[in-house]
Amino acid sequence: MTGLAAELAEQLIACESITPARGDVFDCLQAMLEPHGFAIHRFLAGQGAEAVENLFAIREGPAGSRHFAFAGHADVVPPGEGWSGEPFTPRRHGDLLYGRGAVDMKGAVAAMAAAVRDIPADAGTLSFIITGDEEGEAIHGTRALIDFIRARGEAPDVCLVGEPTSVHRLGDMMKIGRRGSINIWLEVEGTQGHVAYPHLADNPLPRLVAMLTELEGLKLDDGTEWFQPSNLEITDIAVGNPATNVIPAKGTARISIRFNDCHSGAELARRIADVATRHGGRARPVISGEPFLTPPGAFSAMVARAVEAETGLDPEPSTTGGTSDARFLKDLCPVIEFGLLNATMHKRDEAVALEDLETLTRIYRRIALAALEQDGQ
Repeated sequence: MTGLAAELAEQLIACESITPARGDVFDCLQAMLEPHGFAIHRFLAGQGAEAVENLFAIREGPAGSRHFAFAGHADVVPPGEGWSGEPFTPRRHGDLLYGRGAVDMKGAVAAMAAAVRDIPADAGTLSFIITGDEEGEAIHGTRALIDFIRARGEAPDVCLVGEPTSVHRLGDMMKIGRRGSINIWLEVEGTQGHVAYPHLADNPLPRLVAMLTELEGLKLDDGTEWFQPSNLEITDIAVGNPATNVIPAKGTARISIRFNDCHSGAELARRIADVATRHGGRARPVISGEPFLTPPGAFSAMVARAVEAETGLDPEPSTTGGTSDARFLKDLCPVIEFGLLNATMHKRDEAVALEDLETLTRIYRRIALAALEQDGQ
């Protein structure tokens, strides 16, 4: 017998929605939610071809009732080459459902949509916070949704993000926080000249190398109780000098720092800028997100109980991995991430176990019902 979550996941996968997503995939999600009492609000943020579609769906409960939100994204990364089938044609083979977004994260969105169908309207307020720009620049997506929700005065009490957090088995890990992220572009200028006449030129590359050597040697911290140590990685070095006998006029590099709550993005930007200045260079930072932590407590215990009831596993609370839109949602309300196995996300032949979709639906239903209880938080 085909499960509802699998059927809904197939419908979403069939909507090609490479980031930034618009149109069909949101039509599909609206058709899933609207017949079950959800008021649908859709809007575009950004301009032209880069415009992002966002969706906020809400089903109001009794006055004064609690408000639980599911959050996630409908956009996907480009499929790439080498798939065994068409990436946007959902395909079942054995116990698996294949397609781009099956894991990250159309499968989870489908499980959310299936879960709410059996939750009575008088249980409380339910909502969906779904963006089309999580896999892209994340400028006009969840941040615009947060502004929209605040303007309406409809902030949830707690929010669950459906990112694929499980590692070996569905239910073995949930994310209670994430490290922050900052990318910094570095530049050192000199004076171009002939290599045979170095006194008439100024080679910027030794200064760039010295700068990167100092940055590579930085120890940012030792980690904390809930966070691994911050790490700085050199991700690009470029000169663009095709000539073998020319001293270049400029050298550039880029670093990426994933940082814990010992730091802020602004503090790290200043620290790197000081190093760059000391070596005669400049630094241009772009802060993608600050670290956050939802300390273990009632909400994480609620998630753990639901997972254990359906899988027998006690999920490990973790802050490892990359960033997600939870870094924005934490400004709206307490947030935890829990979802499918992450082994095939962003890979070719991305696939989800059909059984996991149905189990995840039951877990999501339990979490939502517990969160809507007056004493659930």
